[in-house]
Amino acid sequence: MSLISAGVSDLIATWLDSLRALDDASPATITAYQGDLLGFAAFMGSYHGAAASPATLRGTDLTAMRAWMAHERARGLSARSLARALSAVKSFFGWWAERDGFDPSNVLSTRSPRHRRKLPRPLVEDAAKSLISQVELQAPQDWAAARDVAVVTLLYGCGLRISEALSLTGRDAPLPEMLRVVGKGRKERQVPVLPVARQAVEHYRRLCPQDLTADGPLFRGVRGGALSAGTIQKAVRAARQQLGLPSTATPHALRHSFATHLLNRGGDLRTIQELLGHASLNTTEAYTAVNSARLMDVYRKSHPRA
Repeated sequence: MSLISAGVSDLIATWLDSLRALDDASPATITAYQGDLLGFAAFMGSYHGAAASPATLRGTDLTAMRAWMAHERARGLSARSLARALSAVKSFFGWWAERDGFDPSNVLSTRSPRHRRKLPRPLVEDAAKSLISQVELQAPQDWAAARDVAVVTLLYGCGLRISEALSLTGRDAPLPEMLRVVGKGRKERQVPVLPVARQAVEHYRRLCPQDLTADGPLFRGVRGGALSAGTIQKAVRAARQQLGLPSTATPHALRHSFATHLLNRGGDLRTIQELLGHASLNTTEAYTAVNSARLMDVYRKSHPRA
């Protein structure tokens, strides 16, 4: 017996379509939300002993919500993952209630499970510089080595996400002093480009054997197509292993390092928020927690009375 009715499946599909069209949600986000909602609806079908229908879901009460959350935790879902699933369920119910006019307060008032905030894990400055230098030694071709260095320099020097760096086109080069970046949710921001980053990109362009057209990707793979994130991740993984750095030394850690090192040198949170393209200052404030944790670690190791 199916635990989800066609009506509920159609509702979930319509909501996901609206996320794609209006919120420009990424494919990974859509897939995660779809799994969360289908899992929730299937549980409610099992809970009520019949395929979950729009009518039964509209009548979801706090007891049913707590039963679903307890079931998810019992099958090994972490508090963080459950919080994400609950957020997806709430977003769906909020959209549905606004569309069809019913009271979703039982679902929306469900409290999210507490979980420890995961702090960014940046590299120290010397390690970040060493990692970039070591990346240059991974590719067998000089032009590909220059390409990889240019990409990781943009991650550390400008705080770009790897997807943002790889979305640059030939039209963006030579890079200006202020680069327009399109980030998550199609949100645009301006980031300053350090001379060392501009030089790295120009060095790659001079060596690149591909025809870097204005409309084509700036960073190319060995076969001429767009460079994949996996290629950069592989180069960084090899470089960190050679340097003896931890597994947390990833391309994204270079973005974390950019923010942390700015904060260490007196940068203010609002500016760093704008440079990173964070929608909420709360996200950026995680870097202050990193700073505080390091200060306490130094204090404990250094103070004679500690």
